[in-house]
Amino acid sequence: MFLFMSLISVQAQKFSAHATVQPSEILIGEQALINLQVIAPKDKEILFPVYQDSIVGGLEVLSMGNADTTITDNVRTINVKYLVTSFDSTLYFIPSMPVSDGIDTVFSNSFGLKVTAPELKDSTLAYLEKMNTGQTDSIDFDALQLNDIKPIQKLPFSWKDFLGLLWIPLIILLLLAIVGTIIYLIIRKNKKGYFFTPPPVLPAHVRAMKSLDKIKTEKLWQQERHKEFYTQLTDVLRRYIHERYGVNSLEMTSGEILKIIRTKAEEDSIYENLKQVLTVADLVKFAKHKPFIDENDLSMMNAYFFVNQTKEDEPLPEKSAEEYDNETKDQNVSSEEKK
Repeated sequence: MFLFMSLISVQAQKFSAHATVQPSEILIGEQALINLQVIAPKDKEILFPVYQDSIVGGLEVLSMGNADTTITDNVRTINVKYLVTSFDSTLYFIPSMPVSDGIDTVFSNSFGLKVTAPELKDSTLAYLEKMNTGQTDSIDFDALQLNDIKPIQKLPFSWKDFLGLLWIPLIILLLLAIVGTIIYLIIRKNKKGYFFTPPPVLPAHVRAMKSLDKIKTEKLWQQERHKEFYTQLTDVLRRYIHERYGVNSLEMTSGEILKIIRTKAEEDSIYENLKQVLTVADLVKFAKHKPFIDENDLSMMNAYFFVNQTKEDEPLPEKSAEEYDNETKDQNVSSEEKK
């Protein structure tokens, strides 16, 4: 069973496919490499077969390699290799392999792969015959001439592998440099202060207004995402109340928040605006209430009103010495003119 894999984008023109296998004969458990070669126009989209488990029964597909592509005179040659193996000794007939361009399908040539079992010595075959006929019920490994697993062989030295290992110490050195830089910055900051001026922290009501503006532009309630809309809206208000009044409103119920606002609000409209938003939000989130369009618009407007009505008064900017001197001179001039 196979699927088609998209490889390259191109227009539909004629193309051809040819398959080979190397080696053509293997022992049980050994591996062979099937090469499927396609010759097609430069701009053609080619779909190669992707085998899920086996090409034919008993011939397992271990992996499928990446496409190897070369282009000569607007003709593209694509080679895709399949690594296969088998644990049955037989002659496999591998039928034509399909290749498609999304419109037409062509088939490669068929070919064979022979899988053989290792040859056993006459003494081993004789002992196996005794076991099969019941002449012995023991297993003599010496008679079977079965040997221990061979030790792991050492690979020859490769400069490519050696240079690849250098990445490990380089990464360690880079991490040490980063840690050292952080420690240096911390020590210097403690001695001399910050290297830069921290960005000013905006007042709570300004940050709340920005968050409400973002929610308004997303128009979640117009997309029938009411629960998400009211969750974001109440999160902004809870965070603002926490920063404005210093209470743990993020963990409070709506009723607990309203009790606190009742004691701090100077006008009844402040309490009523917040109550409307929290009440509708609780119905949407916990009672699956589907609010009307007017309710959504009102909740958005009341959220703005609540933040705007409860914001802290911003301090007046301090006057510079020059502005203070000019103001003093103006006052003196006015006094002399009155005289």
